[in-house]
Amino acid sequence: MVLVGVAGLVVVRVTGLDAGSVFALVVVGVPYAVVVTVVVGVVTVVAGARWLTVLALGLLVVQLVVLVPRFVADGTAVPDGAARLRVATVNSHVGNVDAKALVDFVRSERIDVLAVEELAPQAIPGLDAAGLRDVMPYRELRPKDDSSLYSRFPFTSSGPLAAPTTWPQTTATLTVAGRAVEVVAVHTYYPAGDPDRWTRDMIALKAVAHENSVLLGDFNATLDHEPMRDLLSAGLVDSHAELGRGWAPTWPADRALPPLVQLDHVLHGHGFAAVAVGERTLPGSDHRLVFAELALV
Repeated sequence: MVLVGVAGLVVVRVTGLDAGSVFALVVVGVPYAVVVTVVVGVVTVVAGARWLTVLALGLLVVQLVVLVPRFVADGTAVPDGAARLRVATVNSHVGNVDAKALVDFVRSERIDVLAVEELAPQAIPGLDAAGLRDVMPYRELRPKDDSSLYSRFPFTSSGPLAAPTTWPQTTATLTVAGRAVEVVAVHTYYPAGDPDRWTRDMIALKAVAHENSVLLGDFNATLDHEPMRDLLSAGLVDSHAELGRGWAPTWPADRALPPLVQLDHVLHGHGFAAVAVGERTLPGSDHRLVFAELALV
């Protein structure tokens, strides 16, 4: 019975049946299913259940084919002296994230662009009082639209993304080493609320997928979701998978147990190569902050 359940999950993952359906809620369990398959496989070997062992082995092979690539670094060559862009994203949990902790992180890690989701209007003065205005004087703040951008660099343009998402995604263009870079602070709808609406949000983001774009934020999606894989196929790269960091759960980060799934990502076009990624737990947020250093190639 356990193997039948795993088999069903594998079918959903391989066929992409989670797009626009309630299966989006269970496909996040694919990495955990590997462990389950190994345990059950050992039990079937000990029990002498040959055909169940064969089934477990077959399922394990398929799961490894799906999962292993994200644990293998791409090995993209970065030219010596290439310009760098350091970005970070945090879901502020309706403005409850600890302002001092966030600003201290921005300072210590020399973050150039910060995307903030669920930035409540009342949280903005607190962030500035903690020093964010000093280190990031340029900003496109759209708390009513749910996502905002802060930057060390001036924006040449900024505003809501022209895409039919549930709530507007905030975008800005800045110049890095003479190149125009488009940054989008992402917060999609969530599949538990309406998987079809969430899927449409992910599809709409494909409109901004190009060589010099950086999409970062709370996608409410893992690399096992079909809409996320579809977005990546439009010409984007997940920074964690690019560096072989295939396991970096970010949610929920405010519980006694460790985070279970990675919903927060830094995606970039082929004009960049990730050279470093990481996560940080900040008080007050239910998501781990995600940051990445991108080299222009």
